Amino acid sequence: MKHTTIGNLPRTCAAWLMVAAAPLAGAQSPSQAAGAPSPVTAPGADAAPAPASPAQAGYLFGLTFGEQLHSVGVTDQVAIDDIVRGMKDGFQGKKSTPADRQQVQAFVRSAMMAAIAHNQAAAKDFLARNGQEKGVTTTASGLEYKIIAPGDRKAPAIAPTDAVTVQYRGKLLDGTEFDSSYTHGAPASFTVNGVIKGWQEALVLMKPGAKWQLFVPPELAYGANPKPGIPGGSLLIFDVELLSAKSTNAPAAPGNPTPTQK
Repeated sequence: MKHTTIGNLPRTCAAWLMVAAAPLAGAQSPSQAAGAPSPVTAPGADAAPAPASPAQAGYLFGLTFGEQLHSVGVTDQVAIDDIVRGMKDGFQGKKSTPADRQQVQAFVRSAMMAAIAHNQAAAKDFLARNGQEKGVTTTASGLEYKIIAPGDRKAPAIAPTDAVTVQYRGKLLDGTEFDSSYTHGAPASFTVNGVIKGWQEALVLMKPGAKWQLFVPPELAYGANPKPGIPGGSLLIFDVELLSAKSTNAPAAPGNPTPTQK
């Protein structure tokens, strides 16, 4: 699944409604689309699911459409009644014009930019306060971290090309969990230089057995680009346990990305 960015932004409502149907067609879940390792396959998971009932399908269309709007910063700026009125007209055959679609695109762009600016300001304020907390270290890049457990101090330093295995949990500032190896049912393995800058910087400072909490500024994560479950401009908070590290000169293996993939 391609992630939405400012560059490919505008999407029309019609396109979003098509995206809303994707889960019913077997699209990836948001956490998988973010590059997380696939969860352990449950028995019978490859069997085709039963079709949704009309009521359930209608709800899922609405839920996923709302999810799409929320992901680009459109929340309480539009009234549910107006959305329903437009959908009813669409069901009856009324069609939008190119001018209508351009207006929607401009509205979404404006809402998205406002949401990004809000998230960036919230991240800056949080980091200023958090950096003063006991036990929090701030690096030159702006990454903040707190050491929960130091790990094996005698272990060799980790290089950017090393392969590591970690358990992790990622949250937004409001506490929303957007990804977790515990949810996937298995630790994540990847090369250090194949992930976001905040993780790259932290991992080479850690030792196997270490448990750190990372506070990753937007510019060391995904910047202004939204990802599934991660609004643009978001600061990301990770609980990371480094299980092991292995020296390797091989590049990051394609098809084995992580939730913190570049």
